[in-house]
Amino acid sequence: MMMNLFSSFDPITFSSSFSFNWLSMMLGLIILPQMYWTISNRSLIFWKLISKLIFNELKVLVNNKSSLLMFFSLFLFIMFNNFLGLFPYIFTSTSHLSVTLTLALPLWMSFMLFGWINKTNHMFTHLVPQNTPSILMPFMVLIETISNIIRAITLSVRLSANMIAGHLLMTLLSGLSNYLDYSLIILIMIQMLLITLESAVSIIQGYVFMILSTLYSSEVN
Repeated sequence: MMMNLFSSFDPITFSSSFSFNWLSMMLGLIILPQMYWTISNRSLIFWKLISKLIFNELKVLVNNKSSLLMFFSLFLFIMFNNFLGLFPYIFTSTSHLSVTLTLALPLWMSFMLFGWINKTNHMFTHLVPQNTPSILMPFMVLIETISNIIRAITLSVRLSANMIAGHLLMTLLSGLSNYLDYSLIILIMIQMLLITLESAVSIIQGYVFMILSTLYSSEVN
């Protein structure tokens, strides 16, 4: 019987009405509050330094403090869920479009509604780049309209596809251990390199999601 490679992404249900795998999305709420009551250590100082760097970068694009906090919280939420998926027996929630679309679609919808209702002329000017020849204007409007419509899809698919790709590659390599006993050490080394790569991808994908969402909001303003 052939093993289904995508079975590791299925939410296994322990109850007939609720899947406990989705509780992994709440683990970040248990980890984060420790910084408010524990003594500062090297990891906490490093985390505060990274947070300060991200805040300083977001300040260039976002002027509103509430929006700044929202995008930074979004980055934390995505990054923690990406990281949790690397641990054994923890469900990778960000590999599902139901989660990534839930994050991307409300953001995109709010940006579009706010822009077209309050700043209609500003939104129309974004459909035609500067110095565009008159002949190409209809095509540019069509291309820009399509690119605006699919932004929510590209945000969500990019995140989920990157999470699925890395986990599938590690699953395939782990399955080779039954056939390559003599090169097991090499396989373990490759898996360690892949875990390091996936750790970097977890941070990068959260950062990309945050930056693209920030850029989309800055276009409206």
